[in-house]
Amino acid sequence: MGIKTIRDNNELTVILSGRLDTLTSPEFEERLEQELEGVERLVFDLSKLDYLSSAGLRVLVGAYRAKKNKGGILIRNPGKNVMDVFEITGLNRVFDFE
Repeated sequence: MGIKTIRDNNELTVILSGRLDTLTSPEFEERLEQELEGVERLVFDLSKLDYLSSAGLRVLVGAYRAKKNKGGILIRNPGKNVMDVFEITGLNRVFDFE
């Protein structure tokens, strides 16, 4: 899995590529925790993410809980397979998508 971050003042964009699963989610969670200081708005660009497991969803939901009242979270450009996971779990009604 690839993780690229772009910080613009108090907005952090996280671009994920590859697979966010049981093997890669601990690394993603640790990296995200390091980057969140001072962030109000969090954007996840999932256009290059091929696979999302429940372990990856857990990290995204944790970020949502941390930021939902502090600027929010936006999920950008999820592919069909990734969007299917959000829809099956009902999280498509929780997150904001673009």
